[in-house]
Amino acid sequence: MNSRFTHNRHFDAVLFDLGNTLIYFDGDWSKVLPQADAALTSCLQAAGLVFDPESFLNEFQKREKAYFAERETEYIEYTTAFILRKLLNDWGYPEIPDTLITGALEAHYRVSQTHWKPEADAIPTLLSLHQKGYRLAIVSNAGDDADVQTLVDKAQIRSYFDLILSSAKAGIRKPNPRIFSDVLDKLEVPPDRAVMVGDTLSADILGAQNAGIFSVWITRRADQIANGVHIDTIHPGAVITTLRELPDLLENCMHPG
Repeated sequence: MNSRFTHNRHFDAVLFDLGNTLIYFDGDWSKVLPQADAALTSCLQAAGLVFDPESFLNEFQKREKAYFAERETEYIEYTTAFILRKLLNDWGYPEIPDTLITGALEAHYRVSQTHWKPEADAIPTLLSLHQKGYRLAIVSNAGDDADVQTLVDKAQIRSYFDLILSSAKAGIRKPNPRIFSDVLDKLEVPPDRAVMVGDTLSADILGAQNAGIFSVWITRRADQIANGVHIDTIHPGAVITTLRELPDLLENCMHPG
């Protein structure tokens, strides 16, 4: 555990990233994604839509990639539902019911959801923080809010949180400081009394710092190209390897010795 914290400070709220912070993926994305895409097209075709699956998926993936690149510069969230509906409109299906869009995306995400597992120290850490009186929230970058909510329930961690906010629901993404401000406003906690814990330097750590929130980088699943780009320019307030280190870190921040 490494901390750049140097003076006494009291915290009331702890915000968490979700993926690779509280839960982890145990599958192979190169195999899971094609299965998820196949489930999506099968659902649409079962409802009577006629198209070539390969061509449709190629265009869907192309548009996803373009929107993903755009949202990483503007920090505006383009939901998967938005991308899918726009594609279907352009392919001659402008009047698709919301229920079909929802059902197709549920089938799509159900495939990957089976591979997300809670970290072994997630519930013990959340229980400890909850018992100490911290307000807890999740702030997650994701293209589908229902997927986030399902993953939270699957991990059996919902009861510990006062608020769970996805970028799909908020319409903005980390590191935009507004998504953090929205959470703190709902919790009625000022930024200097909050902590953000996450694995991504450019989203979780930079976003927290831009919002005036103390940042904690958890590194056990942070070996990513995106983090390597920022390792020398974005400096977290503290670094931990596991969640179990967090309660003591917060205690030491309040009572340095």
